[in-house]
Amino acid sequence: MKRIIVKRINVKQRIVEQIIEQRIVMKHIVHHLICLGCLLCPVLAWGQLPPAPNPAKPGSAAESSQPQEAKPGQGEAKPAGETPKPGEVKAETSVAAAVDPRSYVIGAEDVVSISVWREPELSRLYVVRPDGKLSMALGGDIEAAGVTPEVLKERVITALSEFMNKPEVMVEIRQVNSKRYYISGEVGRAGPYPLVTPVTMLEALSLAGGLRDFANKKHIVIMRGNERIKFNYAEVIKGKKMEQNIPLKAGDHIIVP
Repeated sequence: MKRIIVKRINVKQRIVEQIIEQRIVMKHIVHHLICLGCLLCPVLAWGQLPPAPNPAKPGSAAESSQPQEAKPGQGEAKPAGETPKPGEVKAETSVAAAVDPRSYVIGAEDVVSISVWREPELSRLYVVRPDGKLSMALGGDIEAAGVTPEVLKERVITALSEFMNKPEVMVEIRQVNSKRYYISGEVGRAGPYPLVTPVTMLEALSLAGGLRDFANKKHIVIMRGNERIKFNYAEVIKGKKMEQNIPLKAGDHIIVP
């Protein structure tokens, strides 16, 4: 009986010892797994990072996208093929001035476009000289100041008919420089203004940006040669003495004190 009891006790002790050994082994396994996880985490994290950009090779798209310094002469306008003669400018695609070819009178420094069909060397922009003439190949010196574009067209046809058979000519006013009026003093934009179409005093002041805050509205003066013409802005805008709102003439000088 005692032997049986001793055997049972020994069996229980062995079972307990085996359980303790298994727990110790499990602790070691868990410890190793934790250490292994600590080592693998940085490696896994490194694998998820985006790849570093490769350095751009010379001549690649990345290098070409950067702004490059302009080389000397790059981006500058190249001179046109032929240098125009004095008083002549090669015809360009510009808009003609808004003038009536039957009534506008050409003056000095006006820019005139003369186009001759099938004659590109004669089709140019001409500047009227101070003496009122323009120089044209084959046509020579032609009087342009003091006449309308229609009359100048007939003069060009007559001059070219000595060398050409029935020349077809077109004349346009490209820029008005001979007819101007001037505004100075307390206005928004003082300076010279082209007198292409009829302009009244009120229109001229509006084109100049209007009167400033401290402008003397009652004592505006128009200098026309030796004549002094008074203009009362305060009266005109109220509809009084509207005869003061006169049309301007070339050379008029408006002074706003």
